[in-house]
Amino acid sequence: MTATIGGLGVDGTLIVLGAADVPLEVSALALIGGRRSISGWPSGRSIDSQDTMAFSALTGVRSINELFPLERAAEGYERMMSGKARFRVVLTTGQ
Repeated sequence: MTATIGGLGVDGTLIVLGAADVPLEVSALALIGGRRSISGWPSGRSIDSQDTMAFSALTGVRSINELFPLERAAEGYERMMSGKARFRVVLTTGQ
């Protein structure tokens, strides 16, 4: 997450959704110079997921996926971990 601070625009906010067990180290100058901020948000409440799914259904929002058959799970995982995946990596089973 620390590496993303420099990519924030003026008045940009980094919203931390996941809880990593490592410190988030940020220079005060990086925040002040660009009027940037960091905010934490607890996610995972069921109503948030329900609202998101309802919004997606109403507006036609769909994810873009890179599909990998289960037999190529290792390849899909490597693509995701390397950062080469442009979209969500999804494993498929059967037809």
